[in-house]
Amino acid sequence: MSAVQFEVPPIVPADPEANITDLLVERVRATPDLALFAVPDGEGWRDISAAEFQRQVVALAKGFAAAGIEPGDKVGFIARTTYEWTLVDFALFYAGAVMVPIYETSSSAQIQWNLSDSGAIACITELPEHADRLAAAREDLPLIRAAWQMHEGDLATLSAQGEAVPDEEIERRRNLAKGSDIATLIYTSGSTGRPKGCVLTHSNFVELARNSAKSLKEVVETPGASTLLFITTAHVFARFISILDVHAGVKTGHQPDTKQLLPALGSFQPTFLLAVPRVFEKVYNSAEQKAEAGGKGRIFRAAAKTAIDHSRALQEGRKVPFLLGLRFRLFDRLVYSTLRTAMGGRVVYAISGSAPLGERLGHFFASLGITVLEGYGLTETTAPATVNLATKTKIGTVGPVLPGVGIRLAEDG
Repeated sequence: MSAVQFEVPPIVPADPEANITDLLVERVRATPDLALFAVPDGEGWRDISAAEFQRQVVALAKGFAAAGIEPGDKVGFIARTTYEWTLVDFALFYAGAVMVPIYETSSSAQIQWNLSDSGAIACITELPEHADRLAAAREDLPLIRAAWQMHEGDLATLSAQGEAVPDEEIERRRNLAKGSDIATLIYTSGSTGRPKGCVLTHSNFVELARNSAKSLKEVVETPGASTLLFITTAHVFARFISILDVHAGVKTGHQPDTKQLLPALGSFQPTFLLAVPRVFEKVYNSAEQKAEAGGKGRIFRAAAKTAIDHSRALQEGRKVPFLLGLRFRLFDRLVYSTLRTAMGGRVVYAISGSAPLGERLGHFFASLGITVLEGYGLTETTAPATVNLATKTKIGTVGPVLPGVGIRLAEDG
């Protein structure tokens, strides 16, 4: 059997001149006052508009320029998933630099490898423990000239020091990169020996963001679309979604502490989520444990079985039997509605990747009114290569090929 190949033409034509900063410029031009981010503020959230985000990005980019970062320089970054992650990301793009993200759990030896192999000349850390691990590796990092610490207020200091840099200089730097130029170097998990730096270009992000926004328009281009990011932005999956959100005008919040995830979902009320199967398993298991603790374990298990049977019948195009429909409506009031509320009450879609979800969980969440869109991709494909669509989804599959992407099936299928 010969290999089967699929080539799906792009919806949005390629623009070889465009770089990632153009996505923010276009967003600000279209909707300057749109809330592009929300940051924790007491018990609630404070919105940051597209125009305000761009102002902060330019101020920090000026700080990098004043500190001696030149276009093409590599800068390491160790931080959790917070608003500042995307702020630093775009500020480095505006300064013409290339970010080398490092997992916040990385050891000193891993940090040393990523920074030395990439040729980074500076590094930014978020927490004291990140700074300590970097310090332990500094002896073997002769190229690192600057180490900025976010917990010491260094981002604000940089912005203040860059005030004398003219706007024209940042505009010049912002426009230097073409689509084929390197945007970031992402080190993979190292499952085949030492982690290798994966080179991703500006076009990789720009073309995929523009085409994915059209493919997933029901998810990201609907009025009021919002998401709460909690998986690590050092990974290409959340990094791509954060850039897609800027392009599509999705309001993005962040919660780096998964222990605080449920309260954050409750107050932020996102319309879609980005998660790995482990998170869906966690939501299901904690709901089951809570039911067990309250003496309602049997009811929960019956509700889960009903949800799965109901969703399977719908997917297969069968008529839902009368008693199953009755049980489903009863459990919807007693069980499913409580779970929906726990997840903020507004989640309609969840995008899942990095490992197979498992068909039962897909059907369970579908019955809560949450369509889980499973996808498949690699760091090398800037995250998704295939993804289920809101209009075309089949549980247990990784969905159709995204526009502008070509895939080939192996000879064994």
